Amino acid sequence: MTTMTTPTTRIDVHHLTRVEGHGNIVVDVRNGIIEQCDLQIVEAPRFMEAMLRGRPYTQAPLLASRICGICAVAHATASLRAVEQALDIVPSPQTTLLRQLNFCGEILDSHILHTYMLVAPDLLGLGSVLPLAATQPEVVTRALRMKNVAGDLCAAIGGRHTHPIAMTVGGFTHFPTAAELEALGERLEAMRADMADTVALFKELALPTFARETEYLALRPTEGYEFMGDTIASSDGGTWPVTQYRQVTNEFQVSHSTAKRARHRRDSYMVGALARFNLNDDRLHPQAQAAAQTLHLAPGSQNSYLISLAQVVEMVHCLETAVTLIQQLLTDGIKPEPPVKPGRLSGMGVGAVEAPRGTLYHEYEIKGGMIAEANCVIPTAQNLANIEADMRALLPHVLDRPPDGIKLALEMLVRAYDPCISCATHTLQVAFVE
Repeated sequence: MTTMTTPTTRIDVHHLTRVEGHGNIVVDVRNGIIEQCDLQIVEAPRFMEAMLRGRPYTQAPLLASRICGICAVAHATASLRAVEQALDIVPSPQTTLLRQLNFCGEILDSHILHTYMLVAPDLLGLGSVLPLAATQPEVVTRALRMKNVAGDLCAAIGGRHTHPIAMTVGGFTHFPTAAELEALGERLEAMRADMADTVALFKELALPTFARETEYLALRPTEGYEFMGDTIASSDGGTWPVTQYRQVTNEFQVSHSTAKRARHRRDSYMVGALARFNLNDDRLHPQAQAAAQTLHLAPGSQNSYLISLAQVVEMVHCLETAVTLIQQLLTDGIKPEPPVKPGRLSGMGVGAVEAPRGTLYHEYEIKGGMIAEANCVIPTAQNLANIEADMRALLPHVLDRPPDGIKLALEMLVRAYDPCISCATHTLQVAFVE
């Protein structure tokens, strides 16, 4: 309990708006003492791991992508990487490029949705994107225009806008034509003007002042600022192979949440765009580094509200990276190729990617071509303990406000993390036999 010289206050938000899924904020301050400060996750668990068990390995990425309609590419890619590690499959260079390009499309699509539709209304003093569309239609039109390009990019690579069907173990079942890639490249280059206006918009928006020291965790890519990798890095120091992810995530359960939580060296840690920026900012595309300077976002930032600015920086990075990847694919010559066949039909593998909301892990045990066990650790679940720690740190600074002001500050803080609550409630704990 935390003691303060404040009157009794009760905040009860059922349900938090402008987030994916259903969550409640419950705060109870009595005679200056914080008795309760909870982010309650109230959705029923969906037991996705249980649905994967007993299925052929070829179905894993298709089923895993259904965990989420926003980060379906991330789940499919993590699933593919886990299966391929388990079955000794090394994808071709073209497959790797196509997966990276598809990932850029999803990061763009998700970040545009969050920054424009879910966060910007708060910063502009509006209740939702609907009055924003009425008062500043050019802002919403710009967001939809960019989102359309990102969605079409995912459709061209993955076979449709969400829940990709062309990504398969060892490769792809469908390939974009050179003409499709050229057209997408032109649209992405034209999108640079909208991206510059995006940076200019968020430069002018005032985010709340807040700071709390925490641990930041993200994948350390082999090169560049990629969203796939085999090494976990911490802002507190140290690296771990993704195969040791359980030593880092340390999931646990609390009574007021149907989603598990995670902790590492501290009681909580953060994953996501700000964690990636703090750990890997020197690897960003030069245009993204310039955007960070324009937004006055510097590595070491400890204000969780700045997650949105880190997402804007990543939007610039993904735009420029997508243009480069398309140019490389066109130079190399896009060609149909059969998926790489497995070297074995039994094994264990871990796949890790940086989903829009943070590091995502899939682990599978495969026996005779069938999934025997599965475990997934979701970015939002990893962030939940950190969100609550932020809420407790923020409360003493906002309790002098009227209840609606306290409520808004807490809601904005939770929204800043861009939580995907339905993803977080996917889980069924599975014990692997060493």
